[in-house]
Amino acid sequence: MNNPVLQAISERRSIRAYTAEQLSREQIDILLTAALEAPSARNDQPWHFSVVQNQALLEEIREEASKNAEADFGYIFHKAPTVIFISSSPTARWARLDSGIAVQNIALAAHALGLGSVILGLPDFAFQGAKKEYFSKILKFPKDHSFAVAIAVGCPAGTKEAHPILEGRVDFID
Repeated sequence: MNNPVLQAISERRSIRAYTAEQLSREQIDILLTAALEAPSARNDQPWHFSVVQNQALLEEIREEASKNAEADFGYIFHKAPTVIFISSSPTARWARLDSGIAVQNIALAAHALGLGSVILGLPDFAFQGAKKEYFSKILKFPKDHSFAVAIAVGCPAGTKEAHPILEGRVDFID
């Protein structure tokens, strides 16, 4: 494949094992720039990005998510050194969709930097219980924002094969 964008889309994997090496500020800035350059409906830019490198806080969020879901999620964040939480305004009609586009930009930018990433929805359970306001405050979510999606990023400690493309997922309508 000669197109670097299409090649990145094809080669990118959800990585669930990371080295302990922390991301540099330059790498984080590149990821955030990619996120901020994502399109959004009516250019609302309804998102906010909270970069977390505090492993104790990530463990606290994991514990609360497991408790609220009544399931042991083990390592939600897969021991990634950096997790970016995206919160969004519920008053913007397409905020969660726009946040999804931004998180995909982060994933592709991470791949371009030789980093691994995995997009995460499970942290949402941490924002469904008694600690919702606590986590929203500590992650500096703007007052009217709530959790949308997160992404774990770091130096990959492994990779995996491409997922199979399931049949019957496309129809052409004439």
